[in-house]
Amino acid sequence: DVYKRQGASELVDTWEHYYRGIRKCNMLLTRIEEVPQNPADSEDKYNRDKKNYIAEARFLRAYFYWELFLRYGPIPIVTEVLDPDGDLMSKYTIRPTTKEYVVDFILEELKSCEDDLLDYKTAWTSSSAGRIGQPMACALRSRIMLFMASPRYSSESGITWQQAANVAKEFIDNYGTNFALFNDKDATGATLGIENYTNALLRTAYQGSNKEVIFYRNDDKQNWGNIKNDTPVGEGGNGGLCPSQNLVDMYDMADGSSPFNEYDATGAPVYTGNSMIPAINPASGYNDAQPWSNRDPRLAATVLYQGAEWGSGSIDVRFGMRDNPRGNANSTPTGYYVRKYIPESILSVEHSGTAYRLWTIIRYAEIMMNYAEAMNEVNGPCDEVYSMLDQIRERAGISGSVANRTDLNTKDKMRNFIHKERTIEFVFEEHRVWDVRRWNVATEALSRDIYGVNVAENGAITRKVAQKRVFEDKMYLYPIPEGEYWKTNIENNPGW
Repeated sequence: DVYKRQGASELVDTWEHYYRGIRKCNMLLTRIEEVPQNPADSEDKYNRDKKNYIAEARFLRAYFYWELFLRYGPIPIVTEVLDPDGDLMSKYTIRPTTKEYVVDFILEELKSCEDDLLDYKTAWTSSSAGRIGQPMACALRSRIMLFMASPRYSSESGITWQQAANVAKEFIDNYGTNFALFNDKDATGATLGIENYTNALLRTAYQGSNKEVIFYRNDDKQNWGNIKNDTPVGEGGNGGLCPSQNLVDMYDMADGSSPFNEYDATGAPVYTGNSMIPAINPASGYNDAQPWSNRDPRLAATVLYQGAEWGSGSIDVRFGMRDNPRGNANSTPTGYYVRKYIPESILSVEHSGTAYRLWTIIRYAEIMMNYAEAMNEVNGPCDEVYSMLDQIRERAGISGSVANRTDLNTKDKMRNFIHKERTIEFVFEEHRVWDVRRWNVATEALSRDIYGVNVAENGAITRKVAQKRVFEDKMYLYPIPEGEYWKTNIENNPGW
C-alpha cells in the first residue's frame, strides 16, 4: 500500500511540485526590482545581493525544468507569473523541441547565470550553507551536456560527446582545486576504501570536511526514525530498500578483475539462456558459493549480506532467523538489505544515536565519470579515461589499473564497463533510472527479472527470481497528469 501511494505521488505530484517552484522563481525575477534598498546597505551590497538572488532563481528554475524534462520530456516553458484569474494556458499548449527546451533554454540559463552566483570562497562557508555557488551551475551543465550527447537525445540536441567532455573538463580545470574524492588514508598510508566511500555520502561539507560534494541538501542530524524504514528487520527496522543479486553481480573483484566474462550495454553481466548465473571468468577466482568474498569494497559499503556485521549483531537471512523471521512481511525478498546512506552510529545505545546524512545531488566523482564516458566515446580507451576510472576505483580500495585489463581494449567494451561503473558508484543516488534511459536501454534493463538469494540453514546459497518486472517503451516518459492534459489539451507522451 505504501508502495502504491509513493508511486502515485511521483507520477502526479511531481508536475505540480516543480511548477510551484518555478512559479516562485518567476515571482522573484519579476518583482525583485520593486524591493527597496535597505538603508543600512551600501549601494554596492544592494546591487551585488540582487545579482546573486537573480542568478540563484535562474539556476533553480533551470534545475526544476531539468527534473521535469527527465520525467515528461520537453513541456511548456513558463517564464512569467501567471494570473490565477486570467488566461493561464493559451500560450502554453505547444510543446517545444528538445533543443529549444534543454539546449536553448536550460543550458543557456545555467551558463549565463554562473558568473553572478556566489564564488566558491563565499559559497562554501558555513554562513552561506544552502546557497547556490558557481561550481553548482557548471556541475549541472556537465550532467546535462552528457545527457544531451547520449544516444537518446543527441540527434535532437545537436550536442556532441566532445562538447560534453569539454564541459566536464571545464569543471575540473576551473574548480578541481576546490573539490576532490573523499580519500583519507590510515597511519600506514593505505586507502580506507569502505570508510571513504561511506563518508563521501554521509559527511557534510561543513561539519565533515567533505570536499567531494558539490550540489546537495545539507540535512540536520538524523535519528532512528529517519533510518528505520530502510534498516534490516533484525535491527527493528522495516527493511524497505533491498538490493538485488543483479546489483551484486555488477561488482568486480578486489584486485580489479571481472568475475564474469561479458557485460552488455546496460552495465550488467550477460545471463545466458535461463541461467541466473552469468558465465564466470575463472581467472578472477570468483566462486558463486561465496559470492561476496574478495569483492570490490564498495559492495560491502553498499549491501548488507549474510554474515555482515551490523548494529547489534550480524545479518542472518536464513529462514526463521534474525533478519528473515517467520511471518514478517517486511523481511527482505532478495536476501539483502541496504547499508549505503545508513549511518551505523545511529544504532548505538538502543538506537538513541544521531548522525549527519546529507542528500547528494552531484558529487565530484560524477564529474570524473562524465569526463571518462565522454572521452571514451570520442577517442575510445585512452589515458584520460583510465585516469578518471582508476582514481575512483582506487579510492574505493580496488587494486589494479583499468589500463592493464585486456578485456577493455575497445570503445564498445569500455562503454559497457563505464555503464557498470556508474551503476555501482552511484547506486541508490538516483542515477541509473535516468542513465539507462539516456543510453536507450531502459526496456532491456528495467524489464529483467529481479534476482535474489536464499541462504539455507547450513549456509548454502542458491539464486532465485525474487520478482518479475514489466517495463514498456512508453515508460521512458511519465504520462502528463490527466488534470493538466484536460485543461490544456497538450500533446501527451507516446503511448499514454
